[in-house]
Amino acid sequence: MFLLYTIFMIEPTQEYITKVVENHFDVSDREIGLVKMQFYFEDQDFKEKFVRLTQELETNNLLCTLEKEGYRHMVVVSKMPKQKKRRWLSKSWTPRIMFAATVAMVLIDGFYRTAMLNTFPLIQPIGDPLGVAVVYAWALLGILGVHEAGHLFAAKWHKIKTTWPYFIPGIPIVGIPTFGAFIQSRSLTVNRDILFDIAVAGPIAGLVVAIIVVIFGAWTSPVIDSQIAEDLMMGSTLFPMNENLIMKGALALFDKDGEEVEVIMSPIMFAAWLGFLITFLNLLPAWQLDGGHMSRVILGQKWHKYATYGSLGVLVLLNYWMMAIFILILSSRSKDARPLDDISPLSKNRKIVYIGVIVLAVLCAPLPASIFP
Repeated sequence: MFLLYTIFMIEPTQEYITKVVENHFDVSDREIGLVKMQFYFEDQDFKEKFVRLTQELETNNLLCTLEKEGYRHMVVVSKMPKQKKRRWLSKSWTPRIMFAATVAMVLIDGFYRTAMLNTFPLIQPIGDPLGVAVVYAWALLGILGVHEAGHLFAAKWHKIKTTWPYFIPGIPIVGIPTFGAFIQSRSLTVNRDILFDIAVAGPIAGLVVAIIVVIFGAWTSPVIDSQIAEDLMMGSTLFPMNENLIMKGALALFDKDGEEVEVIMSPIMFAAWLGFLITFLNLLPAWQLDGGHMSRVILGQKWHKYATYGSLGVLVLLNYWMMAIFILILSSRSKDARPLDDISPLSKNRKIVYIGVIVLAVLCAPLPASIFP
């Protein structure tokens, strides 16, 4: 026998709660008090019923979670916590302003990179700086935008309300023009399947665009003799950037992966490189990154914490110290993503998909040149 345990304040009425529960569960017994209501049911297949119950209660400003106590399962329902009102910017204007700032930073970065390459003595000019900067912005923001669109599509599919994407502007020229983007959920993530679907949809969608961009970038990126490139690097004119396996494959399509030549990374190629880097970071099984959400629903709370520490070690080995420190600080200050139903297991098909996610993370990882033959 299972126990459905309901807590509420004054509204909605006890009669309403009783009616909603009995519409979804075969209630065999109930205990009604002034503060809480307990509904007993014997249904073994409660996963989808809980989803429907949660969505209906949410429309009435009620929050419920599925918990297990011994052999009994409980649904705990409470009033939704009040959201703090923004005092300085509306929810609609904040993402717009951040997006405009990100576009500006990306255009500045693309213009500068193109202008610098055009002054390079050993290659032909790659194009008008403003025109290339626009294409660069389309490429980079296209990767990030489609990534977030993947999250939005999956959320809408599961009837989860979200905010518009928040693009994070970066530091052009001396750094990177954007630090990615994120969305916030305005609804409740009901179970592990839904949390996994929303998390995995973004990186896969963005990766498709990144592969298209990297092929075009590999085709348009100029090359110079490897000996000349080595001399230039000694003079600090150039600096090497770790490539991933997908970029290696794209360069091989155009015979630009030989030892006798060195590729000069064009702005479009750099957009692909940055897109792969952001995808790789998102796929790490750490904290509340996309990969962290996936590992949380597969590994559970305890092992997810260990996976976060393991991810930090990987970042340190790849020399991304700042990102490792950033994740460490945030993971110590905020909780992991916990679905309302943290009892029902993840479906088998999604576990198989996660194996593919691990493969994609390896393919997108910026690997040191020393490991390649």
